[in-house]
Amino acid sequence: MPDFTRDSAGNICPTIENFYKYCSERKLMGVKCRKCRKILVPPRNVCPECYSSGFDWIQMSGRGKLLTYTIIHAPPAQFQAMAPYAVGIAKLEEGVQLPGMIKSARLEDIKIGMDLVVDFETATPKVWPQWPRYYFKQP
Repeated sequence: MPDFTRDSAGNICPTIENFYKYCSERKLMGVKCRKCRKILVPPRNVCPECYSSGFDWIQMSGRGKLLTYTIIHAPPAQFQAMAPYAVGIAKLEEGVQLPGMIKSARLEDIKIGMDLVVDFETATPKVWPQWPRYYFKQP
């Protein structure tokens, strides 16, 4: 089990590092503001709606629909071997929008509105970012 960063009360802190530690457990997690109930994925330590800093971790369904996407033909150096590849934003069932790579679909088959699910890479990358990665795929 990953070594999560915790606050003085023992709660897992709403950090990007903890988000990716959950990804290493194959869990897509977000935080829900205790005050206004807004869900944030990835998490932030202050709610953009009510400025509260009180959050609870929640597991997301990982299911959603593609809102927009682009095909990357000229990637940064660490992604050269993957080009061309698709990156999109999906609206999850919980109402949040999440960016990510779209894999396991032929680029010409990607369509706005298509159903997507989150999955996780099994190996931690050797290059930046060295966190377990999530991605979208067709169900």
